[in-house]
Amino acid sequence: SIPISIDTYKYEVAKKALETGADMINDISALRNDEKIADLVSNYDVPICLMHMKGTPRDMQKNPFYKDVVMEIKSFLNERINYAISKGIKKNNIIIDPGIGFGKRTGAGVEDNCEILRRLKEFKELGQPILIGVSRKTFIGNICGEEKQLPVDQRLEGSLAAMCIAVMNGADIVRMHDVLESKRCLRLIDKVIKKA
Repeated sequence: SIPISIDTYKYEVAKKALETGADMINDISALRNDEKIADLVSNYDVPICLMHMKGTPRDMQKNPFYKDVVMEIKSFLNERINYAISKGIKKNNIIIDPGIGFGKRTGAGVEDNCEILRRLKEFKELGQPILIGVSRKTFIGNICGEEKQLPVDQRLEGSLAAMCIAVMNGADIVRMHDVLESKRCLRLIDKVIKKA
């Protein structure tokens, strides 16, 4: 069967989803919005994805600043991993996501998302599987649109390129909108990486 992941940072949504058979929780707040989710995940013994986001969904893009985006995200994720473990979540049930597009600088000569993709292997030091969601993100529209940002429905090639870069640099799980096209790219990458 296909695993079902619920993207929520709200306890009631997570509870109802797990009660009705969801297989994992993807929490963009990394257990900061509602700490009761940690107990829920621990009790159900399911995986959780802890994502980095600077700020909240309302203010995450209001002047985010980093001295070293990768080091700061690694430090945040390490702290959240330790917190999750302290709440009874098994280490092997924790997945990390550096949060491409969530409180990251894009445009004006600074591209945090590209830096994260370029240095993704550094997150392996945390010892957890890495999930990346790059599909149709704003930074792809900014970079691939030669004179103006590409609309969302024209970001397929950039999304696939970013996904391939992420996998080649250590991503274990990818979240994509265009499943068939992504699967075809991943089959080729698997062949190259595994030399099978």
